[in-house]
Amino acid sequence: MRKALLVGIDDYTKSPLSGCVNDATRLGKLMARHQDGSPNFGCRQLVSGENSVTRSVLREAIGEVFSGKMDIAFFFFAGHGTVNNLGGYLVTQDAKQYDEGVSMGEIIKLANDSCSRECIIALDCCHSGALGQVPALANDQVLLREGVSILSACRDTEPAMESGGGGLFTSLICDGLRGGAADICGKVTAASLYAYVDETLGVWQQRPLFKTHVSRLTSLRTCAPAVPPDILRLLPHYFPQADSRFPLDPSYEPTHEPTHSENEKIFGHLQKCRTARLVEPIDEDHMYYAAMNSKACRLTPLGRFYWHRAKCGDL
Repeated sequence: MRKALLVGIDDYTKSPLSGCVNDATRLGKLMARHQDGSPNFGCRQLVSGENSVTRSVLREAIGEVFSGKMDIAFFFFAGHGTVNNLGGYLVTQDAKQYDEGVSMGEIIKLANDSCSRECIIALDCCHSGALGQVPALANDQVLLREGVSILSACRDTEPAMESGGGGLFTSLICDGLRGGAADICGKVTAASLYAYVDETLGVWQQRPLFKTHVSRLTSLRTCAPAVPPDILRLLPHYFPQADSRFPLDPSYEPTHEPTHSENEKIFGHLQKCRTARLVEPIDEDHMYYAAMNSKACRLTPLGRFYWHRAKCGDL
């Protein structure tokens, strides 16, 4: 079972925002379903305008998302964040000086105490990097229990930027969940989301942070695979050993006469694998010329990884 809480606050008395409700809404739509339409997370949205997101309301909602024995509990917040000499805070609508909202330290405690196998926290707010920061006087402590991950939009000293009617960080997260961060099989994980955001943002822009303590990576959303699983499972058939070569000849190329339907089907599979960087032609730049010149193709290092997975029945 999976559940997600998505919070967006625009309506602050001081310094109102304009894209946070939109961030929570669009992320919730993506998290609720996999790309093929099958159900994913059970999502609850808590957004200003529909609700008054006070300190007590937010604290209660966070406690609820981390309660129960879930496979994954996911918490997202878009709004103002702040830091003081006591740490970082998610700012609520009833914020006042020295009582800004919900403490980031309290959120970590709720995640650490949760019975859920994995807890993932994603923050798109200024100073979000303060979440999970080890206190200076207790830097020998393990802050995150196994299964807890944090994705934050920026360092604890930085602002989080808005762009195109929403947070820049959330926009990239959504793009990653649509497939930008997917692996060959279409799986998107917290780690691949961070890698996607990190590589997209420039060195002079806000710097996202990823803090995690996990022993395995769990898929957050499944998108269309770059290579269908039934083709990946054929890799050990086409390549009996991981370092085998698959010999080609003109009969594999569809433009060659006479046609050979079985070889053309195989070549279509190999071309898909080539596009996904699993297969490469030998001594030619393109698979077409490898076939027409009776050369061969082989698995790339990435291809050998998926070959092993197929060989072990893991696909």
